[in-house]
Amino acid sequence: MASERKPGSKLREEVAALKRQRTLDAATDLFYEKGYTNTTLDDVANQLGVTKPFIYTNFGSKPDLLAEICRIGVSSALDEVERVLAQGEPNACTLQRFIPRYVDAVLRRQKNIAVNIREEKNLLPEHATDLAELRRAFMARIELLLTKSSAAAGHTLTDPQVTAFAVVGAVSWTTFWYNPKGALSAEDLSGKLADIVLNLVKDAAPVA
Repeated sequence: MASERKPGSKLREEVAALKRQRTLDAATDLFYEKGYTNTTLDDVANQLGVTKPFIYTNFGSKPDLLAEICRIGVSSALDEVERVLAQGEPNACTLQRFIPRYVDAVLRRQKNIAVNIREEKNLLPEHATDLAELRRAFMARIELLLTKSSAAAGHTLTDPQVTAFAVVGAVSWTTFWYNPKGALSAEDLSGKLADIVLNLVKDAAPVA
């Protein structure tokens, strides 16, 4: 028989999760605005209005914070691919459903992805290895999605890997130029990028 939770354990877990998220949010903002090397844990603590032990309780070190920020950026995009693939065999309309959701995931994690791209060189070797594995998994799933969606539409991609990198590069780069306060809404951007990606895939996949 499974042991019952002690009273208050759920509340403690929720409080711990909130503290961890607040730390991540503050560090993400600072790494994005000032850069990783120009940000200290004192800066993060000051941003939160706490002392450094508060941060150490949730993250062992500044490199651990960077690794988690980068991981979140890649994981959010990977989650969207997995959700689409879990709906069944990709068909000719799959990309039309997926691309807007993918763009939305990227824009929601705009700072995480920008920090990932800018600060990858500062990751510890073990963190870089873990992130590289996660990125490879993501690219493999994107390649699978593109290949099967194109096949369902009657096309064969001439180079699925290069096409996957082109699509991911086009979407990921929005983190550096998209301004949510600008004239283009996130919804408009998702629609325009979906059209661009669909044309890119069609051009890379001659009719069989």
